[in-house]
Amino acid sequence: MAEERPDVAWRVVGGLVGLATAWAARKILGFVWVKTTGKEPPVDPDSPEVSMGEAIGYAVVMGVGMSVAQIVVNRTAKKRYDSWRALKQVTPGR
Repeated sequence: MAEERPDVAWRVVGGLVGLATAWAARKILGFVWVKTTGKEPPVDPDSPEVSMGEAIGYAVVMGVGMSVAQIVVNRTAKKRYDSWRALKQVTPGR
């Protein structure tokens, strides 16, 4: 059975998309946290000055929010990349 080589271009693009998504999701979720709670997100959720409820709430919001953002953006980017590759293979002169 032939071993498939990983698409290096997609790995680079996917990595950059992942970094940009993580940065943007963190900013957006932080903004939503401030608008919802009226307080800045905890800098260190492990700190004793942060209540247990706030620390758990922040962890849940960030965990779910970051995961959903990564899934949506990665699937969309991969779909567009694959269609671009298919188009490029159909029209090799361009």
